[in-house]
Amino acid sequence: MKKWLKRSLYLLLISISLLLLLPVSAFAATEAGVVDTSDTTWVIVAAALVMFMHVPGLALFYGGLVNERNVVSTLMHSFVSLLIVSVIWVLWGYSLSYGTSVGGVYGGLDYVLFNGVDGEAYGSLTIPHYLFAFLQIVYVAITVAIISGGISGRISFKAWILFCILWPTLVYAPMAHMVWGGGILAQLGELDFAGGTVVHITSGVAALVAAIIIGPRKGNYHDQKPHNVVLFFIGAASLWFGWFGFNGGSALASGSLTTLAVANTHVAGAAAGLVWLFIEWLIRGRATVVGTATGAIAGLVAITPGAGFVTVPSALIIGLLAAPVTYFSINYLKTKLKFDDTMDAFGVHGMAGIWGSLATGLFATTSVNSAGNDGLFYGNPEQFFHQFVGVGVSIALSAVGTFAILKLINLVTKVRVSEEEETMGLDISFHNEKAYNSEVDSPTGNLTNQFN
Repeated sequence: MKKWLKRSLYLLLISISLLLLLPVSAFAATEAGVVDTSDTTWVIVAAALVMFMHVPGLALFYGGLVNERNVVSTLMHSFVSLLIVSVIWVLWGYSLSYGTSVGGVYGGLDYVLFNGVDGEAYGSLTIPHYLFAFLQIVYVAITVAIISGGISGRISFKAWILFCILWPTLVYAPMAHMVWGGGILAQLGELDFAGGTVVHITSGVAALVAAIIIGPRKGNYHDQKPHNVVLFFIGAASLWFGWFGFNGGSALASGSLTTLAVANTHVAGAAAGLVWLFIEWLIRGRATVVGTATGAIAGLVAITPGAGFVTVPSALIIGLLAAPVTYFSINYLKTKLKFDDTMDAFGVHGMAGIWGSLATGLFATTSVNSAGNDGLFYGNPEQFFHQFVGVGVSIALSAVGTFAILKLINLVTKVRVSEEEETMGLDISFHNEKAYNSEVDSPTGNLTNQFN
């Protein structure tokens, strides 16, 4: 028994000695430019979360809002954008965004077909180049899918396929290069942590331009209600869940900056949802789940550009103010200007993205991220100007680019569906599928309807 105790004590002492040595070796800070497994693991998870917020998140969010004749087509818009963008991003999109700068606007052809993309650390990052490039794929894919919310129920499927090829090439790629790829806006000093100008403003403005060009839905579209609030709510919750990867993953590593981005994301979303609830209750006498969830999404959009540059109290303020900005945009501006943005892609993503990008110029502080800059409220008014320029470039590029792309597509195939196809619903007219089937095949092969 005594011999067993002695051996146990020796083993314990050896174990403690090894643990004391570990911080010097195994847990030492990873050098810049060397792949770190913990950082790599987190960014893989973050990329998967972003994909989840796209499909099924955004697909169900939009799918629940449309009428039941266009559910399948709405799901297809999200799913097909993921498929197409993933392929073209390997072919040329990634290179045009992150290749050697051409005039500070476009990337060169360095990474065409992922040439030069490998398992080594990307630049000074601690994640493989493969992973960085994949993360950019899921970012651009959901950006394109957001645009479909402005034109659901009336864009032809052929036109949408062509749009998914041209828009990320001609609009997203140069914007991503200018902001994240070392282009002119990055050199200017514009801050966009996870996609205020690159993702939300470009997609929101594109949805608005597309909605105006294609025209409103037939009939009294103002009275059309969400056909399935449960689907919408599941989609909204999935978006919020995935947003932790969207903003947290933009830190491109695991650590304190990631936790700041995640905390800011949650706080801003909660604040905006709560304020929307009270605004709606005050004005309409009731609070709705569609409105409250939309408010939360607006807060998540607004904090995206500043998630890693502002303090948590600042994120709270950004979220609080995002709700009235988007609420009045959706309920008053859209009505006054008479455009049919089906799922309010511009009102939520465009307007909240503009507010969040400008707010970053107010609240950014190097006390939480030395890689950023101080904003106006921290003694640097120049930063607000930089943010204003970034917002202006994003709006102009997306508006002009989207207009040109849709006009070009219309030369090849009609962008808008026929009146007959729209009346029938795109689920049947384009896909010959229905979202809900009450008729099922009986064992004898006859159609039965046991519920009606």
